[in-house]
Amino acid sequence: MEQGFGSDPSGSTIDKARVLDVKPLRCLSPVFPSASEMSSITTPQPSPFVCITPTGPFPDGVTPIFPFLTPDESGRMGESSQQTPNRVPNQGTFGFGQLISPIPVNSFGNPTTNGNSGHVNNVGDSGSGKKKGGPKKPRKVPPENVVEVDVEPLLNQLLMSFKLVELDQAKKADGDKEVVRRILLVFDLFRRRMTQIDEPRYGAGSGRRPDLKASKMMMTKGMRTNQTKRIGNVPGIEVGDIFFFRMELCVVGLHAPTMSGIDYMSVKLTKDEEPLAVSIVSSGGYDDDGGDGDLLIYTGQGGVQRKDGQMFDQKLEKGNLALEKSVHRANDVRVIRGVKDVANPTGKIYIFDGLYKIQGSWEEKSKSGCNVFKYKLLRVPGQPEAFKVWKSIQQWRDGVVSRVGVILPDLTSGAESQAVCLVNDVDDEKGPAYFTYIPSLKYSKPFLTPRPSLGCQCLGGCQPDDTNCPCIQRNQGLLPYSSLGVLMTYKNLIHECGSACSCPPNCRNRMSQGGPKVRMEVFKTKNKGWGLRSWDPIRGGCFICEYAGEVSDLGYDRDDNYIFDATRIYEPLEAVHDYNDESRKVPFPLVISAKNGGNIARFMNHSCSPNVYWQLVVRESNNEAYYHIAFFAIRHIPPLQELTFDYGMDKADHRRKKCLCGSFKCRGYFY
Repeated sequence: MEQGFGSDPSGSTIDKARVLDVKPLRCLSPVFPSASEMSSITTPQPSPFVCITPTGPFPDGVTPIFPFLTPDESGRMGESSQQTPNRVPNQGTFGFGQLISPIPVNSFGNPTTNGNSGHVNNVGDSGSGKKKGGPKKPRKVPPENVVEVDVEPLLNQLLMSFKLVELDQAKKADGDKEVVRRILLVFDLFRRRMTQIDEPRYGAGSGRRPDLKASKMMMTKGMRTNQTKRIGNVPGIEVGDIFFFRMELCVVGLHAPTMSGIDYMSVKLTKDEEPLAVSIVSSGGYDDDGGDGDLLIYTGQGGVQRKDGQMFDQKLEKGNLALEKSVHRANDVRVIRGVKDVANPTGKIYIFDGLYKIQGSWEEKSKSGCNVFKYKLLRVPGQPEAFKVWKSIQQWRDGVVSRVGVILPDLTSGAESQAVCLVNDVDDEKGPAYFTYIPSLKYSKPFLTPRPSLGCQCLGGCQPDDTNCPCIQRNQGLLPYSSLGVLMTYKNLIHECGSACSCPPNCRNRMSQGGPKVRMEVFKTKNKGWGLRSWDPIRGGCFICEYAGEVSDLGYDRDDNYIFDATRIYEPLEAVHDYNDESRKVPFPLVISAKNGGNIARFMNHSCSPNVYWQLVVRESNNEAYYHIAFFAIRHIPPLQELTFDYGMDKADHRRKKCLCGSFKCRGYFY
């Protein structure tokens, strides 16, 4: 039933049998009150302009319109007074006499053309000023009655364990390799722990940013290094180092701004100070040209095209001015390249590509129509390769270029989901001594448990918020792994799902059971025999592989160089563990021999400053327990960096061997 402005709803009879023609608000044409001299047959004249506020007063015959009113709600306007607006009759319970706060029209979704109440395509801004359409994901609303966990004691414990509490001002201003290593470890361990705590409480994808919170809390406590801005390399950071978060660049002083792609400093070269660029981040936000690995065409900052079509050219100020000054001063500029993280579609990996010099600059019109500044940078020769390595690996994958020195394309003969090539580009050796490749640990008999183990019934995989899952309960109520396969916290023992569990093979709590997740190669080293490394970047905490072989309960041959012995003394990695024990304690002596049969872990060499850490994992089924040794990355590992772990200390001095790891913490020997 349609009703004009001049009609009185209280004085007419409502026919409830009629079907209303409901139309969306945006489809309705405006209706104006008729002039007094007009009739239905006269020639229409322009309607008089009437300005009426939502709350009145109202002219004769005009009824207030609030299309979103509901009957008798507590939030309505004028609840204390039952008076109706001036000369407007009371319209009863379902009329317009009692008003609630009006709701903005733009808070309601557009009507869909197909009649479904699904997602509506929304138009947003991209970094290049181009409009992109796509379904807008609903924002997750934090659950009610969730009490925020105080994580500051956890951070304080990490800082104390890594001896960062007593970090002096000199080290904060100018760091070294050890300080950088410890600060990055604390940041990553703290971030991972907060992720593990938040996920069951707020859910995955809740929008919480533990990386931002971790960096903010650390910087508030002054826990950062290389705070002194400088031109050139940063102490403790090597060319080729990788970072998975922009905030990691900040806490170690490689690139200070959290958002801006250009960092600069004021330098007094004449009587006046002038800005010089010290570092840039090229991560695809603008139309940069990555070149061949030694060349970079970098686009300046600023210059946007707004949604309303207005365009703004870049200005020669701030970072752009600093880059222009660096053209004439020919100072070194640190270049950090950002690439897409294949394992995490929403993330990026930042590669320190070394020092560049700016060779020239010019102005041109971008794809969006804005005038932008362009800068040509050339890499300083004589530096280790970094971004070029990434490009070479991509060519190997695509088959554009063959990997030099390949002896076998797949050492595993298909036993692993990822091929592992055997490479020697050092000498003429054709391969290691013969062995049988086995992907997992072989048991002659399992260990017995004092009581039966209850398997989970998680048909879709164990979920972090499932408090009834027995596997999660055995891990102190928290899933040990993230959805990306990252180990959240290091414990003395991790309980994974076993054969009695109903969860699928890709369950998060079966992380060490699916073999290597990254592309590996066994390669010939210059002085340590055969070694192991990855084609892919490895995030700190990611699973690498398990130590496969045969469980030995009768000791082992002293000439067996492929032994893993959990009974040795292992130097603790500060606060990597949740527990403040001096070294890892295992519930039984586990010795594994990979001499006759094993997997890629048998090629992992020793280092006194390793980048890989072993973790004891148990898989239980009824009264049986199967213990495994799983390897995880201690820190972020760039592609083609050798993977190493600490072999541990033995009381038998006759087994001591000369160490060739070459690390700054080398003990000079290993067992």
